[in-house]
Amino acid sequence: MTSQQMSTHVKPLSATKDPAQATRREPVILPPVDIRETAEAILIEADMPGVSPDSLKVEVADNRLTLEGTLAIELPEAMTSVDADLRGSHYQRQFTLGQQTIDPEKIRAELKNGVLRVFLQKRESHRTRRIPIAS
Repeated sequence: MTSQQMSTHVKPLSATKDPAQATRREPVILPPVDIRETAEAILIEADMPGVSPDSLKVEVADNRLTLEGTLAIELPEAMTSVDADLRGSHYQRQFTLGQQTIDPEKIRAELKNGVLRVFLQKRESHRTRRIPIAS
């Protein structure tokens, strides 16, 4: 998918324009994402290791998709953390959805092995359809 095609369907918000970033006091981790498009849907895969399904939130409001999760690292009993490379314990990423393209009622998500997959179903009118040829 070219960047021009992607911008008509799903557009990531930059951290500087994200209103949630401006109000949060702790640093937020922007999870890296892969975006793929098929004839029927757009798939967003976000790397969010350490996030459990209970601490994950996927929401759609006003054509904005928000992915949020809290990092929970379980330490064995009698161990304490002395130092960590991670600065922040909260993942967050937002995308603006093309309101004519995506059907918000048919969005589904799954979390497996630290990878969040969000399936954005296209509206029937925006799906690729093969036209049969009569002979």
